[in-house]
Amino acid sequence: MERRQFLKQSVFASGMALVPSFLKGMEFLSPDQLSGYRNVIIIQLSGGNDGLNSIIPITNDIYHRARPTIAKKQAQTPKITDDLVFNDSLKMIKELYDLGEVSIINNVGYPNPNRSHFRSTDIWQTASDTNKYLTTGWVGRYLDANCQHPYQAIEVDNSLSLAMKGTTMSGIAVSDPNQLYKTTREPFFKNLVANTQKEMLDEDNQGYLYKTMLETYSSASYIYETSKIYTTNTEYPKNPFAKNLKTIADFIVSGLKTRVFYSSLGGFDSHVNQLNSQDRLLKVYAESVGALVKDLKKNDRFKDTLILTFSEFGRRVQQNGSQGTDHGAANNVIAIGGSLKKAGVYNELPNLSDLDGNGDIKYTVDFRSIYASILHNWLDVNDQTILNKGFERLVFI
Repeated sequence: MERRQFLKQSVFASGMALVPSFLKGMEFLSPDQLSGYRNVIIIQLSGGNDGLNSIIPITNDIYHRARPTIAKKQAQTPKITDDLVFNDSLKMIKELYDLGEVSIINNVGYPNPNRSHFRSTDIWQTASDTNKYLTTGWVGRYLDANCQHPYQAIEVDNSLSLAMKGTTMSGIAVSDPNQLYKTTREPFFKNLVANTQKEMLDEDNQGYLYKTMLETYSSASYIYETSKIYTTNTEYPKNPFAKNLKTIADFIVSGLKTRVFYSSLGGFDSHVNQLNSQDRLLKVYAESVGALVKDLKKNDRFKDTLILTFSEFGRRVQQNGSQGTDHGAANNVIAIGGSLKKAGVYNELPNLSDLDGNGDIKYTVDFRSIYASILHNWLDVNDQTILNKGFERLVFI
């Protein structure tokens, strides 16, 4: 078969033939271009994970007095330092910690903290001040300023978080590359794409919709075709979160030209009977991340990957009357990677004898300093432009 005929009959060529010529072409990475191509995986523990029962100041008497029934016991927990331990459900994270692949950042928050799940999530996702309401996310603004294609930021989910939405460009939500590709190849969608003219993109509201449609169509082809290059044989736990991380691993090892991935694990709003629910979820998190790291290491991509785990706020230090905890403020953030500059415990432990007026841990690290560090030190872009002002950069990465 002649080369021209082969290309004409291939799925990718026939699909892309429908995309108007004024759209930018696809960019594929060859295997020799993969090394050094850095990416970030952002994991949100939605609902407000209790950091004090995740990374635990086990020798602190205040911790045990404040939590008479939900405090962890030292004999149950893997040791970090003489004064600090992991929740026993985080054994896989402990193994990575012992290899120098984990950095624990304590007391992360922001001024005048908001204790609403929705508002605090918005603040973390947009990198805004408490009293400012932004319509773009910090990853979306990264796309606006530095990227050419929506697939350079992918959320492995059915919907797109505010964090991924920019002004001129937004990331793309993909839970199943094959299904996304099939959806965009439905006759109605294909007809619209084939008949879109450049001048249609200049219209105000409709122009934005046409542009989004074309970008989705184009990205679906690229993601689908590229992600077929690698399918992992690493064993992952049998749960939806692990499946999402497996999809991310397939994307990374296949050479998908994506810089930021986003995924979440929900259920951390632990007002009642916290011990069982949190321990179960932390085990899901740790074992899934452990499988992801194993997969990336096997394919020599871990050194180019940073995994950042956060929650929209921590919990109150004092347990409540239902053997749970209520919404709090500052929390710990976990960074995992093969190229950390400072592994271990990054900064001071929470000061449980100096809480804020609501009985919450005070922040000493602004979460936007972590974003600034990732943008400047890891992704090599201007963090001040994206975050709208300057923040102290940390040296964990």
